[in-house]
Amino acid sequence: MLSRTADNLYWITRYMERAETMARLLAVGGRMALLPSTAAGYHSEWESLLQASGTAEGFARKYGEPVQRNIESYFFFDRDNPSSVAACIGRARENARIVRTALTTQVWDTLNSAFQEMRALERRPRSELDLATLTDWTMRQSALLRGAIDGTQLRNDGWDFLNLGYFLERADNTARVLDVKYYVLLPGVEFVGSGLDNYQWTTLLRAMNAQRGFHWAYGGEVTATKIAHFLILNDMAPRSLFTSVEGMTTHLDRIARTYGRSTEVQSKARSLLAELSELAVDDIFEEGLHEFLTRFIGEVAGIGATIHDVYLSGDQR
Repeated sequence: MLSRTADNLYWITRYMERAETMARLLAVGGRMALLPSTAAGYHSEWESLLQASGTAEGFARKYGEPVQRNIESYFFFDRDNPSSVAACIGRARENARIVRTALTTQVWDTLNSAFQEMRALERRPRSELDLATLTDWTMRQSALLRGAIDGTQLRNDGWDFLNLGYFLERADNTARVLDVKYYVLLPGVEFVGSGLDNYQWTTLLRAMNAQRGFHWAYGGEVTATKIAHFLILNDMAPRSLFTSVEGMTTHLDRIARTYGRSTEVQSKARSLLAELSELAVDDIFEEGLHEFLTRFIGEVAGIGATIHDVYLSGDQR
């Protein structure tokens, strides 16, 4: 496969996963905003979304203060934000158009329909579009595309690059959603274990549509330790960091077998997977959740850069 084709396939799914994550971050903010805000120790939940998503600087330049309605617009419709839902769906569709012959009709139709529906949403008055409508629509489009890819694409190297994009982006984005918890809750230990603290952890489960899976896996009392384990280390959780890195490693290994050689990127992915395999939740909290997530995001970004150098830049083909 040509490196430019692999690059387009890889970025189709990265952009769609990123769009879904922006919707999930908005869902987290919307649920946390239902709680009364106090000056006793909590940052603005909307500002926390900007910090966790890495878009605070761009938002501040355009809008200034983090007002809910402006953040909703910036995350969903604003094409000046390269991570907005509208921008991501547009870029995913453009990448798909370039490699149309490498995609099944069902995959192309799903992406093209999402793009056309997105344009229709942009034409509707904002007063007709509540936050739940926007976030549910985005997650549904993402799920439809995953189903079309899994159900119709040939299991060749193109399929591996599509899934590689999904898993790498999901690893990064799950970590960012988890990091919202750090930015909302001040470091004061007196808040840990409070009712608000537990509600915020439960909100993360709901934003990832993982609350039922969590209760199936753990049952009993909902605690921060259990939720952190579920979203970081549990290999049964479909959006956990472990599952994401494991999927990324699997598809990198498949690509290595297809091309007859292993590279530095396979080694990096296996090393990160081995580290997660040996971790306990207590180790993560001892390091600091924010510090662990920041380091993890950096390592995933390093793997992404190496994927580009090895497979997508054309230098190694």
